[in-house]
Amino acid sequence: MSMLSIVVPIKDERDNLPRLHEEITRALAPLVGASGPSGITDYEVLLVDDGSTDDSLLVLERIAANDRRIKVIALRRNYGQTPALRAGIDAASGDVIATMDGDLQNDPADFPKLLTLLSEGYDAVFGLRAKRQDGLFLRKVPSLMGNWLIRQVTGVEIKDMGCTLRVMRRDLAEALPLYGEMHRFIPVLARMHGAKVMQVPVNHRPRVAGVTKYTLSRTFRVLLDLITVKFLHTYVTRPMHALGMPGLIAMFLGVVAFLATVGMKYFSPNPVFMTGNPLLLLSVGLELVGVQFLSMGLLGELLARTYFESQGKPAYSIRSTINLHDNESRQAA
Repeated sequence: MSMLSIVVPIKDERDNLPRLHEEITRALAPLVGASGPSGITDYEVLLVDDGSTDDSLLVLERIAANDRRIKVIALRRNYGQTPALRAGIDAASGDVIATMDGDLQNDPADFPKLLTLLSEGYDAVFGLRAKRQDGLFLRKVPSLMGNWLIRQVTGVEIKDMGCTLRVMRRDLAEALPLYGEMHRFIPVLARMHGAKVMQVPVNHRPRVAGVTKYTLSRTFRVLLDLITVKFLHTYVTRPMHALGMPGLIAMFLGVVAFLATVGMKYFSPNPVFMTGNPLLLLSVGLELVGVQFLSMGLLGELLARTYFESQGKPAYSIRSTINLHDNESRQAA
């Protein structure tokens, strides 16, 4: 059995908090000390107030005063969901980290199912909102399009990237590079670390209080973040492969354009002066672009080398070892 830490970012959810506390307690209390794959030794709930402007923090303080399992982290201002998740994960003490939203659309009653699946050898289990209770054009359609695009670009076959109901092993949660707005790419980041993941349908409920923080502008921010995630997923340790190939292609096309310019002057029935041929300018432009791409690739290689070597970061992640420290001890002896 494991200690469970549930991280819940809160932003202006005053009216939802009492019921959220009740539902979490009702779902997890029977699991404490219970036998079976979903049993836990104990649990804690880290409620991270992300700069709420209503009375959410006051409600959280009252709840925490009556329940020792409730831990409140109040951020100085609104940083966003990803930093709030990071703050909760950093403060968590559990062997298993769970996350959910504070708007009551996630159902805490699904946690036993997720914990059971996690015990089967997975590093993370993500929820799938099978019957999503959101607006069609404002939420569902953009989400479907975004999830499809993310799957095509990253190759990670998780159908619902945006479901915040999830459980992860602590080592994986701590290794995730959560900054900016990367919370929506947690399944992709988990696969980047070689995690064994799966997704299971979970209950999704309509919002009953409070106001959604989702706007259509988030869809466009996802596209920008996707470029970053794709680079991190594929080329962070070899940026020259990402920038060098376009550079070589541009330089090759520049040579082709130059040869075409020469051919049009010396081998054409109607010669075209090289200085008046736009292909000459195109060849020069392509060569300059190619040199710039190669230069950026070299700079990227230097930055990647500096990043890993200066911080002592390895370019790999170890899942487990067998007899490794025993061998080291024998060599030292």
